[in-house]
Amino acid sequence: MSTTIPASGKTNPRGAAENTASVRRRRIIFLFLNLLTFGAFAAIMLVLIVHGGMTISEWLTGLGFLLTTPYVVLGFWNSAIGLWLLHWRPDTIAAMPGVAELRDPAPPPALDCDAVLVMTLHNEAPGPIFERLSRMRASLAKTGQLARFTFAVLSDSNDPAVITAEERLFANFAGRRAGGEPTPIYRRRVHNHGYKAGNIYEFLETHGARFDYFIPLDVDSLMSGAVTTRLVAAMQARREIGILQSLVVGMPSTSGFTRVFQFGMRHGLRVFTTGAAWWTADCGPYWGHNAVIRTAPFREHCRLPELSGPPPFGGAILSHDQVEATFMRRAGYEVRVIPVESESYEINPPTLLDFIRRELRWCQGNMQYFRLLAEPGLRPVSRMQLIIAIGMYLGQAAWIGMIAVGCIGSMVGNFRFQDLVLGMTLFVGIFSLSVAPKIFGALDVCFSRGGVARYGGFVRFVASALMELVSSTIMAPIVAVSVTLFLIGLLFGKSVIWSGQNRDRLGVAWRDALRNLAPHTLAGIALAVALWWVGGMNAVAWGSPVIAGLALSVPYTVFGALPMIGGGLTRLGLFGIPEERNPPPLLAAKAPG
Repeated sequence: MSTTIPASGKTNPRGAAENTASVRRRRIIFLFLNLLTFGAFAAIMLVLIVHGGMTISEWLTGLGFLLTTPYVVLGFWNSAIGLWLLHWRPDTIAAMPGVAELRDPAPPPALDCDAVLVMTLHNEAPGPIFERLSRMRASLAKTGQLARFTFAVLSDSNDPAVITAEERLFANFAGRRAGGEPTPIYRRRVHNHGYKAGNIYEFLETHGARFDYFIPLDVDSLMSGAVTTRLVAAMQARREIGILQSLVVGMPSTSGFTRVFQFGMRHGLRVFTTGAAWWTADCGPYWGHNAVIRTAPFREHCRLPELSGPPPFGGAILSHDQVEATFMRRAGYEVRVIPVESESYEINPPTLLDFIRRELRWCQGNMQYFRLLAEPGLRPVSRMQLIIAIGMYLGQAAWIGMIAVGCIGSMVGNFRFQDLVLGMTLFVGIFSLSVAPKIFGALDVCFSRGGVARYGGFVRFVASALMELVSSTIMAPIVAVSVTLFLIGLLFGKSVIWSGQNRDRLGVAWRDALRNLAPHTLAGIALAVALWWVGGMNAVAWGSPVIAGLALSVPYTVFGALPMIGGGLTRLGLFGIPEERNPPPLLAAKAPG
């Protein structure tokens, strides 16, 4: 282990585009663009409200709009700036810390440090997990630097059958270690206090002094040896960085829902993250896995507080990653995202219900951030990251509330059709902004040399992109209603339960979909009836994007999870991602053993 890990906290002098004055200018420009856009939308909204008089429902609709708009405006400008950088200012991206190291075609440099790859488990099916760990080990062995990496499996499982399987598979994994590889570690806690973050921190307290860096992994994580060693090498060369990660992309999937979802995420995420990395710079986000973290400052500065009071707002912090990033930056270390796709993978939820469960867990965790906004010493951009994380869920509830108020205001008391028009017009505007990252991402693929070929050709890519936009239109109100109902439940003490997640089981029974989505279906039918009552078929047509999403939520969920649907899309080459057409060795090779 290296003997010194200084906390310089200074910007890397080698990156001219990353000096402090330049970053400050970027943030001023980004703030100006957001305020200008938000102000323009607010002015239009005010004109619509004032025109012909004002009602309570109109003002409440306007309030919902004001709560919803900032997040989607931010996403719009992140993506617009990202597209501009990728195709008109690539030198700016090349100057970002870690980009050159990750893109370097030469063999990864020799490391002079020790790192541990940390896998946390909690009642997950262990077979696929150890298979992925074996692939990572084999890939690291090809770099010739496996001796620098220790594998640690940290279990919080309490299911006896799962524990037995974990122990058996770990013994097999440990027994197959290559020459020079450090002895793998298996440790199981009786209680999962602090959840994943608590599990990792407890391990670092007892074993962390042995390692310069640790790499947290989710159970669906997969990273190539080349990417892992390059990220560690970049950390060695840039001692001012505390957390470093590249883009994490979804693995090829045969689930219909996952294929559609991650197709849109794949090209949209690159432009979004590139734009965000441009202005957040040293105060970037942290996604909780597939990152290299400097162990010493993390142990000293990033322990999460136990919030006073019971869940859902008290107790252990569920969404640990962004809080750890803000604490690392407060300690003087940079948090950086390399906006480059690499062999750093995850598995996206296989069904809409699994996706919603994950969103609700994140939603509860992000609401706990209210308790941390006044935390002393946080950088302004870091504090803003916490506010954005809260707003991304409150905005969805405000969006649904805006539509509901517009309808109710049109039906009760002072009926005015313009109340309805106002609500739906603002909805269309917000939705248009929200899909902008996908549109900019599609343009990025089309502008890139050989871009559409990586997705199966121009016809398949454009057809998939258009159908994905339709799917997003259906999915958006379903997720928004789920978040809204969950936020209401939080006010009455409802809380999620931390448990293992479904990563690969396909299929959703009709009864399960109906049990979970009956409120959504009823809301869609009620909305259609209300719109027809106050405005006839014209009003129903105006509200059809929301009506369709809610009323079709059950069949959309069931059909999206059918293996035959996913198989058909796969055979047609629709919603494919580059790794599906040209699998890298990490995904194509069979795991050893």
